[in-house]
Amino acid sequence: MRASIFEATWRAVRPDDLLTIVYTSGIMGPPKGVELTGNLPPYAQLPHSLVETDFARGAKLNVDLFFEYLRRGAEPSEADTRELVELAMDRLRDGTPLADVLERYRLGAVFLWHRLRDSVGDESLLLEASPALLEYVTLVSARIATAAGQRSHDPRWELLERRRGIADALLTGRDPVEWANGPVIPVADAFLVAVFRLCGSNGGPAAALRHRVEAIPGVFLRLDTGGWTALVPMARGDDGTAALAGLTARLPAHAPGRVPPYWVGVGAASARAVIPAMAAEARVLAELGRCLSRREIICRRTDLHFEYTVAVSDAARPGLAALLAPLDAQPMLAETLETFVDTGFNQLATARLLMVHRNTVTYRLSRVHDLTGLDPHRPADAMTLSAARLARRLESASFAP
Repeated sequence: MRASIFEATWRAVRPDDLLTIVYTSGIMGPPKGVELTGNLPPYAQLPHSLVETDFARGAKLNVDLFFEYLRRGAEPSEADTRELVELAMDRLRDGTPLADVLERYRLGAVFLWHRLRDSVGDESLLLEASPALLEYVTLVSARIATAAGQRSHDPRWELLERRRGIADALLTGRDPVEWANGPVIPVADAFLVAVFRLCGSNGGPAAALRHRVEAIPGVFLRLDTGGWTALVPMARGDDGTAALAGLTARLPAHAPGRVPPYWVGVGAASARAVIPAMAAEARVLAELGRCLSRREIICRRTDLHFEYTVAVSDAARPGLAALLAPLDAQPMLAETLETFVDTGFNQLATARLLMVHRNTVTYRLSRVHDLTGLDPHRPADAMTLSAARLARRLESASFAP
């Protein structure tokens, strides 16, 4: 009978569903075309790229162990589940509450159950498989909870929690004294605020990158859904230059000319009270790096004044983006305008890049004028078209600082 259950369950859970199980575990929503049953909230505190590799590994381990248990009838040993438990401990270390970690196992079981119910016609097989699923989830959850209880008494975990509390306090404009005392954790008066934004699965070894940043003496770090924010202490008299050089030295080498796997928006907060505002600015800068696929990893306000102005104009940005809507049906005109702006409004360079006659560029730009009402040759209109082009890129890239 157990062999029949195994075969029926394996048929019910298709290989493609393994990816779905990863997403029901809470990375960033289901894959395109996949419908999920019930409400499956994500790990809101964690950046996608930081966890998706671990989740993929954890999902595969879970599925493999469950089907092995279903096939043999022998529960997984502690050695079998050690890696699963360690992955869960990593999530706890990152600041995810234990209740949220365990909730994902329940949601994964709900998904498997619904898949079984919809696919297995024989109710007797369904009833036989149900206790096995319940036993497996209970077993793994218990081992994770036990490991979490044991580590909760580890002074290193308490120190991590206190440092997260200090980061939260500084980023929200509160006094971190309640977290910094007993024993005392030194907190600088000024910080370089560095917001990391990861580029999807291209973020690759994001945990290793984060550990490099965490190793900076006196740094405080807080994770969020897009990456993390690091508060790098600045020495007295430093305008942020020295702190930025120290941070940059910690970052892994990146191939020039290629889109980086992450971006860092930076700004110097000369006093603790300035940190929340500087963090908001750095988030915008990092998002600009992501949305515009900048070749430079470090994103500073001095390098992105125009882009920053458009990005923070929340009320005006959708309207600016809509100015180019008349060109949607005219890709050749849109490309010509794009190239014209990229070349610094140089008509001859535009013609050279597009490999067309200069008169052709003149004609196309006049058509842009006809359709949008904005003349690319007039400075004021040219700046408006540049802003509209930027706004459209931000909107299409789901700009969300």
